[in-house]
Amino acid sequence: MVPSAIETGVTVLFAALVVDRLIGDPHSPWHPVALLGRFIGWWGKPHKYSPEIQRFAGVFFWLVTVLLFTLPFYYFTTIAPWYLYLVIAPLLLKCCFAWRSLEEHTYAVVTALNAGVEDGRVQVKMLVSRDTTHLDRAQILSAGYESMTENLTDSIISPLFYFSLFGLSGAAFYRAANTMDAMLGYRDERIRLGWCSARMDDALNFVPARLTVVLLLVYFAFIGTFSDAVQVLRRDGRQRPGFNGGIVMAVMAGGTGIQFVKSGVYTIGDEKRTLDDGGPDVMKACRVVTIAFAVLASGTLILLGSLINSTGI
Repeated sequence: MVPSAIETGVTVLFAALVVDRLIGDPHSPWHPVALLGRFIGWWGKPHKYSPEIQRFAGVFFWLVTVLLFTLPFYYFTTIAPWYLYLVIAPLLLKCCFAWRSLEEHTYAVVTALNAGVEDGRVQVKMLVSRDTTHLDRAQILSAGYESMTENLTDSIISPLFYFSLFGLSGAAFYRAANTMDAMLGYRDERIRLGWCSARMDDALNFVPARLTVVLLLVYFAFIGTFSDAVQVLRRDGRQRPGFNGGIVMAVMAGGTGIQFVKSGVYTIGDEKRTLDDGGPDVMKACRVVTIAFAVLASGTLILLGSLINSTGI
């Protein structure tokens, strides 16, 4: 019996999560996202364009990049027989999100920091764009766990959200857009060229970020820190620039009782616990929310399928 599109989507979603936990992100120059990064790196150099056309170039190459990255996923979905799709699609979806890898990078910061502050500074530099030269232990841990928290939306929930809506093409489209933002969406010499990438990433993450907040609040309600999470969300949710990352970080900080600090930019949460104590709870919350979202998305798809079948649409 040929499985329905909904049954196939649910199977692929959970199979991709299993694949991620088993193999993480293979370090290969032929990884689709590595190829994507090299292409963005080729055109994403502001000095190639005069200031007057940088915004136009950013919009043009944004469109080119998302199309080039999404089309192979779309064509595979269109032409692959269902049995081949069930085998290959989890691997392709896995290329569009990073769960285990995100944890590994955060663990690497903690491990390096245990060997010395200087080692921690070097390691956390791989995760954040801020100057790490003078960060102390608490600031290094904050940067690492902030990255984990922000990327709960960017690197996990959002790609799974768009897969749930639009299949592999949706996940690939989002991954291309988010990668461009990660490489170009900064307020430096890239501000004009990366303007479109930053704005589109904000728009694409708007709904997933709020779903992440809701799932975190439900989790913190279960463990008894709901009121703390809500209090910090209301007070500190807008401290961070942008309208997506700050609300997730505020809920996480309030629910785990820790404080995120970026010197001179924001202080989010109350330091009821040190990051050494509370950091592992950030990891746990991210795991719970990832699994909860997968269950929620699958349940929604199955319910939708049942409604369609019952109404004969």
